[in-house]
Amino acid sequence: MLLSLLLALLLFPLAAAAQTPQAGRDYLLVGEPTDEQAPIRACPPETLERLGDGILIAAPAEGWSGAPQAVDVFNVFAGEVMISHGDRRICGNMQDARTRDSRFRAGIGMVLVPKPGDMEPIRVAWETPLKARWVPTLRLGAPSPVQQMDTMRLLVRTACIAIAIALALSALMGFLTTRDRDFLVYTLATALLVVWQSVLSGLSGYPEPWLPVGGFAPWWMVSASALSIAVMGWVLWRLCGGLQTWPRSRPWVRRFAQLLLALALVTPLLPWAGLAWAAAALDHAFSLVCVLALVAGIVSLRRGDYQAVDGVAAVAPLLLMALADIAGSRDLVRFRVEAVQLSVTWFLMMYAYGINRRLGQLRQQRDEMRQLADTDALTGLPNRRAGLRQLERHMLRARKDRLPLSIGFLDIDLFKQINDRFGHEMGDAVLVSVANMLLAAVRDRDDVIRMGGEEFLVLLPGTHAEAALPRLEQLREKIARQAAERRHDGPVVTVSIGLAEMRAQGDDLTALLRRADNAMYQAKRGGRDRVVAAGDDAPVLSGDPGDGG
Repeated sequence: MLLSLLLALLLFPLAAAAQTPQAGRDYLLVGEPTDEQAPIRACPPETLERLGDGILIAAPAEGWSGAPQAVDVFNVFAGEVMISHGDRRICGNMQDARTRDSRFRAGIGMVLVPKPGDMEPIRVAWETPLKARWVPTLRLGAPSPVQQMDTMRLLVRTACIAIAIALALSALMGFLTTRDRDFLVYTLATALLVVWQSVLSGLSGYPEPWLPVGGFAPWWMVSASALSIAVMGWVLWRLCGGLQTWPRSRPWVRRFAQLLLALALVTPLLPWAGLAWAAAALDHAFSLVCVLALVAGIVSLRRGDYQAVDGVAAVAPLLLMALADIAGSRDLVRFRVEAVQLSVTWFLMMYAYGINRRLGQLRQQRDEMRQLADTDALTGLPNRRAGLRQLERHMLRARKDRLPLSIGFLDIDLFKQINDRFGHEMGDAVLVSVANMLLAAVRDRDDVIRMGGEEFLVLLPGTHAEAALPRLEQLREKIARQAAERRHDGPVVTVSIGLAEMRAQGDDLTALLRRADNAMYQAKRGGRDRVVAAGDDAPVLSGDPGDGG
């Protein structure tokens, strides 16, 4: 007992030391102490001169309660915002997050603590908005819910841009894989819309400016809007089936896009009045684009072009937003940036879906054309070209896995006489009947090939010649028996089959086919209606396979 107590006392310091967290093992500390002060967001005189009178947020009737008050200003698309109360005054710019209170990420905000009973109002001022209905939204309340709403707005704005970037990268990989020009156009269009959304939402200045917007945000926004409407208008018209419904509209759509491109190029030269006029004109032009695209989509759907569903789905939220703007919706004013970004994100998703669906249809058509090119039209079997590819695959697999491979080269006996006596229609029926019986004898329908005329090839992977011989013999008997049962006044149908097994060394595709073909000729010369296996010393016979009967 005493010994155990002494041991515990000796180990206690070691245990205590082990419980003390150690840097690098139990935790990681990065950074270093700093003497840098928080940035002072003062309002320079030149900024104050540009601000309007603003508004005054009056105190309650009994005065401020003394609790902290948070003021957050959203949807300021350009210029400075000032918030002041008493001797506190701050200014901030959406295009440079370094000028804003870090507690507010999607807006320009301030937390202040008025004295209990203080009646002095809070003053908020901003520069003249570019558009009449694109006005700021102010939120007043306790710091926590105001900041939570601010963070929610930031998350929505960031998520929309992140989705757009992901879609652009996916389209770029699609272009590198397929070399389809539509994927490259989609990538460039999405990159443009990312820039536009970044300027619109202020994320071009978060966490610090990464676009040279500066004090030219209105010009950036109008120029990017003109380019974006040109792209979106073309895409919506195409998705809604406008080009198919009205082919003559193509030059008009092109001229409209060229006009918007010219406007985007001259925008940096416009004075403020011209800029405001251009912004309003773009709003009306975009509303008109949405209406025309919807009409084209409805007409296309009524004509049975159900691909226009993509375009109608893409234009629907954009048109609803335009109608809400005309109606002066307060909710749209409150969440304008988020509504615009969500609508554009939905548009990009529908655009991507339309491209991928079109690509899927092209692939399906390509596969159908390839299937037609590789299929015998009469029997539905793989033709010679497809059959030789299948045989080559089996040979490669047999060599790799050291498995046997046998083939049967089959020719319908006296087929020319059948055609001459009973007509080509009966000859075709015989070919189809033989093909169906061959298919019933194998597991994979790709292992029965029509080589041309009355010749067929049966592939027997994993089968030695000893096992393949009775299988082909049963097949020969089945063809003769069924033909005899159905004969009446019909033709006698028998087949001659040459069997060959791939040799471990020295057999390529040509050599294997030649040995099976020679064995088939031996069956012909031996009296027809029989199966002959190729031997190592089988003679090489020449001549046209269609010569014999």
